[in-house]
Amino acid sequence: MAAQNSVLTQIARPYASALFELAADNNSVARVEQGLVAIAALATDSQDFARFLRSPVINADAKATAIDAILSKAKADATVSNFVKVVARNGRLFALPAIIAAFRDRAAAARGEVTAEVTSAAPLSPAQVKTLADTLKAKIGKTVTLNEHVDPSLIGGLVVKVGSQMIDSSLKTKLTAMKIAMKEVG
Repeated sequence: MAAQNSVLTQIARPYASALFELAADNNSVARVEQGLVAIAALATDSQDFARFLRSPVINADAKATAIDAILSKAKADATVSNFVKVVARNGRLFALPAIIAAFRDRAAAARGEVTAEVTSAAPLSPAQVKTLADTLKAKIGKTVTLNEHVDPSLIGGLVVKVGSQMIDSSLKTKLTAMKIAMKEVG
């Protein structure tokens, strides 16, 4: 899995960099990012669309035709639409989610932001999200964008990943640590 992520990263970075440079030259980074977020949401929300992107059975021409129809119906931003069509023609749609993530990382870095992955046992309230973002901003010194995930198996608490740092205050981890400690004693 790590090797596959490395290959995806190697494919995604040049595409994301090229799109970022184009968007920056046109002063449309925010608009392009918004369009990419909508496509990423579609890939996340629709398993059929996600399978379509990854499918090696559908050839690049058929994917390009289908993507063209989807983007024209969605009235996507012209820059985003043209970019996704190029990715489709090059047979790289399987890497589109990684390209979008790389673009978002690049845009966030340009704004002086960092991204934190936050996993909680239950969805966080807007007040909790704001408090967490403010706390992380005070610790890191940069604006923090939170990507929230829910994992009920955590029971309670949070797992926060910022860059290479991880803070795990979940009850699941604490219970596991207690279980290991009790086995050592008894």
